[in-house]
Amino acid sequence: MRLRLAIGFLLVCAAPLAAAAQQAGKVPRIGFLFFGPPGPSQELDAFRQGLRERGYTEGQNIVIEYRFASGRVERLPELATELARLGPDVLVTPGTPASLAAKRATSTIPIVFAGVADAVGAGLVANLARPGGNITGLTGMSAELGGKRLELLKQVVPKISRVAVLHNPADRSNVLVLKELQKSAPALSLTLQPVEVRGPGEFEGAFVAMTRQRAQALFGAAGVLTTGHRQALVDLAAKRRIPAVWGERQFVEAGGLMSYAVNFYDQVRGAAIYVDKILKGAKPADLPVEQPTKFELVINLRTAKALGLTIPPSVLQHADRAIE
Repeated sequence: MRLRLAIGFLLVCAAPLAAAAQQAGKVPRIGFLFFGPPGPSQELDAFRQGLRERGYTEGQNIVIEYRFASGRVERLPELATELARLGPDVLVTPGTPASLAAKRATSTIPIVFAGVADAVGAGLVANLARPGGNITGLTGMSAELGGKRLELLKQVVPKISRVAVLHNPADRSNVLVLKELQKSAPALSLTLQPVEVRGPGEFEGAFVAMTRQRAQALFGAAGVLTTGHRQALVDLAAKRRIPAVWGERQFVEAGGLMSYAVNFYDQVRGAAIYVDKILKGAKPADLPVEQPTKFELVINLRTAKALGLTIPPSVLQHADRAIE
């Protein structure tokens, strides 16, 4: 009888220790909600690199559950809900639409966003210094950069007075960008011509409309739709001979004229820093949203030459990269 009692006492004492050991050995699970298609991508590579820099290797000491929207904004809410139901330790959401979808899907699972246009304006956080709630991350400040992009465009094409703004009204980041542009344009003596696109089937018609309304230049807002089809858009701008400033460097690498923005890949890699802190016990509400300190000016000199443009030395000397 005494032996049974002793064994029972040991089992009771050991149970919490076993549970703690099991918890300590738990492999963290990350949910990654991506606006692009499945398969290799620079965004995924950047995030994995950020994890490796902090000692995490996918498939060994961390598991990542992926959901891909393949450029369809309307799919993001459903995919965010799917990930939330899996109960990951953290959700990672590059871009504004994915971040908004994740926020609506859960108020308890920590969320780390990257590359959002305006974290406060989009309603993701109440305050950059103390986000509150279950969400934090890195903002690209794309909306606030609108005026600077228009200014650069006018420096490169001084005679312009009418600029088309290609945007997707279903993408909250694009809506915020257009709003900021409308504030900045009058000071530069520019008239904006908003041109909506909701799918790749509307691209050709959008450029026809720009030409018909005599747009002299183009502001291309980056987002789920436009970034996913950047080559088609860059080709259409070249075909119509419309000088364009774009919201991400990927457009310029694809043949666009120029861009001024944060490095989106750096932001996605930086999301791993927040993931690491949260896995170690930090609360999203206490982690300030990181604002960029560096913006990249990228210019495609081949495209400028094809358009008959000479990039002013005052602009060229500030370029972080000039593609020749």
